[in-house]
Amino acid sequence: MQLLNAVLLGLVQGLTEFLPISSSAHIRIVGELIGTGADPGAAFTAITQLGTETAVMLYFWRDIVRVASAWFESLVGRRSRADKDARLGWYIILGSVPIVVLGVLFQTQIETVLRSLWIVAGNLIVFGILLGIADWVGAKKRRLSQLTAPHATIYGLAQALALVPGVSRSGGTITAGLFMGYERAAATRYAFLLAIPAVFGSGLYELYKTVTRTCAATATCAPEVFNGVETAIATLVAFGVGLAVIVFLMRYIAHHSYLPFVIYRLVVGVGLVVLLAAGVLAA
Repeated sequence: MQLLNAVLLGLVQGLTEFLPISSSAHIRIVGELIGTGADPGAAFTAITQLGTETAVMLYFWRDIVRVASAWFESLVGRRSRADKDARLGWYIILGSVPIVVLGVLFQTQIETVLRSLWIVAGNLIVFGILLGIADWVGAKKRRLSQLTAPHATIYGLAQALALVPGVSRSGGTITAGLFMGYERAAATRYAFLLAIPAVFGSGLYELYKTVTRTCAATATCAPEVFNGVETAIATLVAFGVGLAVIVFLMRYIAHHSYLPFVIYRLVVGVGLVVLLAAGVLAA
């Protein structure tokens, strides 16, 4: 049964990671609903994100190779740092700083109190409304070639908000991009590229902690909800489903707004409040 639960959560991770609806919130909610016995945890979420982020690297591999090559050449002086691809590489590094700093400073809170379902519900609603407003009022004229250092910093701060379940890494970053006037496709593409260092960093760190984790017999040490094999299978499922979702989303946003995702966030957020208030779910 735990293996089936892990597969289901891997499916949820793959379906929700790239849509602006918060994968960590859905992992948290579904984990509670299916009765895994506990919150699947920040470690399980971070490790399964390695699967979805590998899907990003596969889909955007041409962009990644081009930007990484230009950045390295600018680093060793073989290309100007004003080159658009080199600048994008530097801006991705700049935008990754906030989530690293805040993730380290607030690691304990992120793994404990900030995973409360009350906080998840509030974030789903509030950031859903913000996404809707941004999609409505945003100019949608800027392209990634017009990205600046201040904008890269704002993107990074928006991504850092996703450390709290319910915000959504892609949703927060896309919302910031739309408010700054970027095209839907540009904001979405940059959200995916910006997430690569942060997700791989946190996922590999959590994987290392899980592998090297030891608990003394007399120590208070909560057991992991899923073992290594179950987590690995969930990660593979997340990869396959996530790749299909990327293909869908990049085609969808070329002709449609984010309104369906806004409505979905509000429905799930309000529904979660009702379930919590009724005592069906424990926060």
